[in-house]
Amino acid sequence: MSARDLENINIASYSETGQIVSIKTSNAMITDVAESTGISAGRGVEGLKVYPGFIDVHIHGAVGVDVNTADVEGLLAVAEFLAKNGVTGWMPTLVPDSDENYRRVIGEIDKLMEVQVGRPVAQALGVHYEGVFANEAMCGALRPEFFKTFSGATTPSAEAAFTPPLEGGELDPSTTPLKGGELIIGLPRLKRGVHMTTLAPEIEGGIELVRELVRQGWVVSIGHTKADTKTLDDACNAGAKHLTHFYNAMTGLHHRDVGVVGWAFTRDDVTFDIIADGVHVHPQMLEFACRTKTPDMVSLISDSVAPAGLGDGDYEIWGETVSVVGGKTRNERGSIAGSVITMHDAVKRMLSLGFSAAEVSKMASLNPAKLLGIDGTHGSIEVDKRADLVAMDEAGNIKFVMIGGEVI
Repeated sequence: MSARDLENINIASYSETGQIVSIKTSNAMITDVAESTGISAGRGVEGLKVYPGFIDVHIHGAVGVDVNTADVEGLLAVAEFLAKNGVTGWMPTLVPDSDENYRRVIGEIDKLMEVQVGRPVAQALGVHYEGVFANEAMCGALRPEFFKTFSGATTPSAEAAFTPPLEGGELDPSTTPLKGGELIIGLPRLKRGVHMTTLAPEIEGGIELVRELVRQGWVVSIGHTKADTKTLDDACNAGAKHLTHFYNAMTGLHHRDVGVVGWAFTRDDVTFDIIADGVHVHPQMLEFACRTKTPDMVSLISDSVAPAGLGDGDYEIWGETVSVVGGKTRNERGSIAGSVITMHDAVKRMLSLGFSAAEVSKMASLNPAKLLGIDGTHGSIEVDKRADLVAMDEAGNIKFVMIGGEVI
């Protein structure tokens, strides 16, 4: 199948009614999306609905590869697996670890972002540090021995004027306060790409940390937290307007205690992502959250770990044994340790809950692109956006995936 075959098909992101349209692509980009009056489907696309490629902003690994321990070949193996499951863009996600290993992994992700270009694999878009600055009481499966503290932006280099990233996300080293390749917050940066972190704003200096991260161009998400509403308001005003894996590793909703969950529901300017595996969140609460917040404000994530794609068994992850039984993970402390789903699984679950294809398309593609600030080129099927597409049949099976205009 080639791009020429994408004629007279349903496009999930085109409208709620799913008009029949045709797509034209050239040089990895969409060049035309037009309504069609034809009644016959293009070659090989009968009965298919085409979605923009899924974007996973929170994934720790798959097919036996853990991002924290991976080299470039392992990361490519994950990217190949993701592409087969409809993911065209992803954020390799790190759990708390040593500074030495952070530097090593960042170097491997840099290599990945160089060699992935033009390959039919899910494209790494940057890096996501999860829970480096977290509340130990809400650590979940994270390792608190590697949690960091923030002493404040008080060094002379920190006071230097900060220049935003160059086009493509690359920093100008002549004007950026760097020391040994690291920013003052202690997290190594990639040469280019999106930088995201999940933190608890109630830690010492947390609001100043949010402000500093946002100033340096990071996407800041709130998670692994039990912050009160004033702290959450302060964090939001400082630029942290998103929550990581909603409901999980945060205080819940109570009629006499708003909690982090209740706070998110009451703020129209706050978005969240959520794990749609039916394990982390009960399906009824999943539907309640996404309908209450509306699909315009929700992103789906997998939060998958290395065993994803391998089936049940015992696996060594993050220095301990994680058991997968019936698609559910448990670490030695009895905590859920990530998921083993794909974004394709999350999409199918949301469709089964009655969300429309257009709504699911927003949650799986457009909203993650907005969160990362790349919605000008990713996340929907529009002219001058990347030709990253996923075609599914009526049963939800993926029939083909297109990455950069090439069908894999």
